[in-house]
Amino acid sequence: MDKKILLVDDEPFILTLLEQTLEGFEEKGVTLLKARNGEDALRLAQTERPDLVFLDVMIPRLSGYDVCQRIKEDDHLKSIYVILLTARGQETDRERGIDVGADEYMTKPFDPDVIIQRTQEILRVEV
Repeated sequence: MDKKILLVDDEPFILTLLEQTLEGFEEKGVTLLKARNGEDALRLAQTERPDLVFLDVMIPRLSGYDVCQRIKEDDHLKSIYVILLTARGQETDRERGIDVGADEYMTKPFDPDVIIQRTQEILRVEV
């Protein structure tokens, strides 16, 4: 079964940066999916069942918190590993992320090496 990663951010530059950071995984058969708002992210999570989601908090239509909570409350989706990736670095933001079920909370700007390392560990795919 092929692995899938869903990248969710409304900033085209961040989506491109994440895609470039993770392009080595595509060579290993991992599919990169992208969404620029919460509704599209939730729809892709439901239809594509990604193994891993990098999810911005401040996105249009549904917030990243809402998307994460809906994923984690759905018996068919709750095994998806969700990393909230956001500029919101306050402790209250981090706590809310954990409360809605996020598996990890990372702040921007992110270190591409950390993104690659965590992706390798979560998907068990070496690049």
